[in-house]
Amino acid sequence: MVAYRSYCANYFLLVLISFCLLHFRDRINRETLTLTLPETNTTAVNDVKDDADVVDRGAARSNYIVRFVEYKDAEDHRAYLQGKIELDGWEWIERRNPAAKFPTDFGVVAIDELARTSLIEEFERLELVKDVSADLSYSRSVLAEGAGRVGAFVDGKKRPGKIFSSMSYSEGEYYATDMSNSTISWNRHLLMQRYQVTSFFGARGLWEKGYTGAKVKMAIFDTGIRANHPHFRNIKERTNWTNEDTLNDNLGHGTFVAGVIAGQYDECLGFAPDTEIYAFRVFTDAQVSYTSWFLDAFNYAIATNMDVLNLSIGGPDYLDLPFVEKIWELTANNIIMVSAIGNDGPLYGTLNNPADQSDVIGVGGIDYGDHIASFSSRGMSTWEIPHGYGRVKPDVVAYGKEIMGSSISANCKSLSGTSVASPVVAGVVCLLVSVIPESDRKKILNPASMKQALVEGAARLPDANMYEQGAGRVHLLESYEILKSYQPRASIFPSILDYSECPYSWPFCRQPLYAGAMPVIFNATILNGMGVLGYVESPPTWHPSDEEGNLLSIRFTYSEVIWPWTGYLALHMQIKEEASMFSGEIEGNVTVKIYSPPAQGEKNIRRSTCVLQLKLKVVPTPPRSKRVLWDQFHSIKYPPGYIPRDSLDVRNDILDWHGDHLHTNFHIMFNMLRDAGYYVETLGSPLTCFDARQYGTLLLVDLEDEYFEEEIQKLRDDVINTGLGLAVFAEWYNVDTMVKMRFFDDNTRSWWTPVTGGANIPALNDLLAPFGIAFGDKILNGDFSIDGEHSRYASGTDIIRFPAGGYVHAFPFLDSSESAATQSVLITSAMAKADSPILGLLELGEGRIAVYGDSNCLDSSHMVTNCYWLLRKILDFTSGNIKDPVLFSTSVRQAAALYQDDNQLPSRRTDVDFSAYSAVVGKELVCRNDSRFEVWGTKGYSLHVRGRSRRLPGYHAIDLGRGLNSTVETSNLKRPQWTQRNKDEHSANNFFGLLYRDELDMPVLVASHWLVPALIAVTGSFAFLKLLANSAEAAPAQERVKLWSIR
Repeated sequence: MVAYRSYCANYFLLVLISFCLLHFRDRINRETLTLTLPETNTTAVNDVKDDADVVDRGAARSNYIVRFVEYKDAEDHRAYLQGKIELDGWEWIERRNPAAKFPTDFGVVAIDELARTSLIEEFERLELVKDVSADLSYSRSVLAEGAGRVGAFVDGKKRPGKIFSSMSYSEGEYYATDMSNSTISWNRHLLMQRYQVTSFFGARGLWEKGYTGAKVKMAIFDTGIRANHPHFRNIKERTNWTNEDTLNDNLGHGTFVAGVIAGQYDECLGFAPDTEIYAFRVFTDAQVSYTSWFLDAFNYAIATNMDVLNLSIGGPDYLDLPFVEKIWELTANNIIMVSAIGNDGPLYGTLNNPADQSDVIGVGGIDYGDHIASFSSRGMSTWEIPHGYGRVKPDVVAYGKEIMGSSISANCKSLSGTSVASPVVAGVVCLLVSVIPESDRKKILNPASMKQALVEGAARLPDANMYEQGAGRVHLLESYEILKSYQPRASIFPSILDYSECPYSWPFCRQPLYAGAMPVIFNATILNGMGVLGYVESPPTWHPSDEEGNLLSIRFTYSEVIWPWTGYLALHMQIKEEASMFSGEIEGNVTVKIYSPPAQGEKNIRRSTCVLQLKLKVVPTPPRSKRVLWDQFHSIKYPPGYIPRDSLDVRNDILDWHGDHLHTNFHIMFNMLRDAGYYVETLGSPLTCFDARQYGTLLLVDLEDEYFEEEIQKLRDDVINTGLGLAVFAEWYNVDTMVKMRFFDDNTRSWWTPVTGGANIPALNDLLAPFGIAFGDKILNGDFSIDGEHSRYASGTDIIRFPAGGYVHAFPFLDSSESAATQSVLITSAMAKADSPILGLLELGEGRIAVYGDSNCLDSSHMVTNCYWLLRKILDFTSGNIKDPVLFSTSVRQAAALYQDDNQLPSRRTDVDFSAYSAVVGKELVCRNDSRFEVWGTKGYSLHVRGRSRRLPGYHAIDLGRGLNSTVETSNLKRPQWTQRNKDEHSANNFFGLLYRDELDMPVLVASHWLVPALIAVTGSFAFLKLLANSAEAAPAQERVKLWSIR
């Protein structure tokens, strides 16, 4: 009875927390992506079996997910809607699948397109309705041998389904034989040895100890499996969640994944042959799935108490909220999820969701030489950009190149991709789960403790950085040793930041700290193996190992509430001004205390102290001419809006989703600048938040946002009077082309058109207007050469205003702005090439300015040729007044100004609500926590009183930092405060303040900062209510946490 009361009390605590955090609304308004409704009738993929499809697919109807605030039988939800909604034009869709016998938290309705807006408004007014969203379609490609990888876009056109990353591709099939090895060719024998992936991890050592994955329930979300496949001895259940009437795998991917995890065939052994296989067929033969199928399948996995779940899919859209929230619910219910990090490598900033979530084990791929596979996506996570810094992902890497697994035909074949590496880790996890006695598994094993065992046991690769390999290659036997003696605890990942460890600590090890710099942010993950819910007991503390450590000031932002299983700890590090001439190392530890409520049968609170070791390199403050400031604040990326790719020649990846950060798709440029002796810092706040006297050049590259009037005024003064150099790399912008680039998205049932061009030229022109400079709306393409350096101008713009006396370079380029940008275009006489100005250099007052109309040559995502040579020459000029004789030839000096009237300048779009994506439009100017400590929470330099900054509401007064070693800024999650708000007081932007660029009450750093309140707000105690309803007959340990929302 005591345990029962303790259990109830713990869950009641969750309910109390939910009430106090309801000012975050867990919904997203995807209508911001809509330009116009479809003009013709459209059809949607069936959501149910043929005999249950009650929707007239010939009509203009689309399926939508209606989420409710609590779990009930589907019929109860249906009756509730039918009793409350008086409008016509909608119909409930019955879902006949194995989850139908369990309570559900959502329903699927078909809505007439003409009545969509009014019906969705009516649904969302209902007290028990959480939100309404499109039933998104997932699609992925399992490619044939010799084929190229296929993504969401082909030749500029969007394929049906949700935006995705292709997950694997074939390397070949190998057929079984009854002959002995002596009669098999020697080459074949060596080949089979090479591909036996289990031998590389020492799995046989655990098999010989009797650990084979027995009594571990493994959910495989994929393309299904054949019932009588001879490679498997323990297929427990096969379920179909699609609209096709089959349980079999007709593609082979699900069979292959299952084989890697639990195959028993000698030539393609799996890791845990006795694991219980539960095959969830969530993809059709056309490789299409829907969110509603996943939600039902996820609910069923929770209801049937799965232990491990492998999900070899992913994509860039981390704002598919019903899907993302259900992942949180899965892990909160102690299901260990393993997911592929994506096949968008070697590009950086290409992590796929859900593997990029901190509660999921994200897996990257390596080859048999322990090198990062070229296809494996790289970090960092981009949820936190531009106002913070990304997390380390993947968590671990595993072999994913030419891995042998089971085929449909009962032979073996090889596949490559992170969707292959993912089941390798899932198989390792199943094997490790079986090591723990079944009676103790739920007490010890959870998503956090398993991740701790994997990352702490991993073998670090010597030639890869943390955003390529995470903790390193999975080491089965080391993780086994950790789990054998594991006691629930919290830890930090990564646990060490060492500037002397290159390349692992890249980019930190590439640039030392120095006084006067912007704070360097390191974003670590808190793993809480003590419980699904945890708290930070006291502020983190910096403990320097010697007196020199006092030269370092650290401020912390972190998630006070850790749920589910994970949180974040971000360090904002500055060197004090008195260390401007210091050179050496600073060492010490950061500690933070975590506690969780007592576990079942326990009376005492669980506590743990986490330690993060620091070893930092410090150098004297560099001269101004060597310091470059990168503007991150004015960058906007996908999601939530359609932000187009900078080069329109790239038609298979048309979204700009890689982060546009120095350490993602501009990482090669960052390394080049460091090699050239420049120190590059990042500004994630407005231009009023930096001291121009400290920097040689402000670097503006590929920016999409607007500018505050105060920024425009300050930059003018910074350049003309303070001597700041300004270097601008713009991009294309043409409204007609943007309109032609639109596509109809069957996911959101709406037309998508770009929110802006490759860059926001109208905004840049406002910023440059005080200098007499403006860009045009041409889209230029062509090759050119300056001083023997050859470059490609890829979808760049032209310069149409420039002062007399400046130096302007023009070249004969093709203007494709009048053509369909996403279609193949034939060059005709009507599209003659003409000289277009693309590069301008100017001395103005005390400062110097350089503008160039293309940034693709700096962006490693889809670069044709680089222009690093040009960037170096520009920085030599803007920072050091060193003039290259070719760039400053008298032949290109402008005797007269370039000038076009205002009505000839590119204009802003009037059909887009830009405030939904902007950090400027409709927002208040404020310096965030990635600016210098002395201006946190103010409007910036020259706009506040020195010494004691003028404060904005919600910010604590901040000392200038000269006397403190560490200061704390936590998330705004305090202990429960009993406030209640109306449902209509919330907006989607309040919840996704970081992602929709709204300014919250506190500076927001990372995903967990807003994820946690959202999670807790929707975290429910379905198990608690069930316990009260059903008395104490069911053992508390068997109850499950369900997500729900309280209005």
